[in-house]
Amino acid sequence: MALRRLVPLLTAVSAALLVTGFAPGDSLTVRVAGGSTYTLKCSPVGGSHPSAGAACARLAELGGGGRDPFAPVAGGSLCTMQYGGTATARITGTWQGKRVNAVFDRKNGCEISRWRALEPVLPSATS
Repeated sequence: MALRRLVPLLTAVSAALLVTGFAPGDSLTVRVAGGSTYTLKCSPVGGSHPSAGAACARLAELGGGGRDPFAPVAGGSLCTMQYGGTATARITGTWQGKRVNAVFDRKNGCEISRWRALEPVLPSATS
């Protein structure tokens, strides 16, 4: 009898993981150089991030199909030598039950694109 009650709950948790990409208890800390630090939780949406709902939606979009939105630029990538400014950020915590420790900057075209792809998790920065 207890198993019958557990199955709908497990189904709901699985559905939430598929929709948001976040497991219950997952939490990210976003530290932007210059002193801004935010927490982000998406299951349910919360934390101190100023655009938590939009940030969670973006992570769900980027994380579809098993993709890692925090992955570094692939080795051997050809990147334009444009400079996007001094902005840097670090995201730490857990996402989809996995540890996250990702650094972002805007030192070349690949890194600028990587930063922009993660907006609004990361703040918008002009190049």
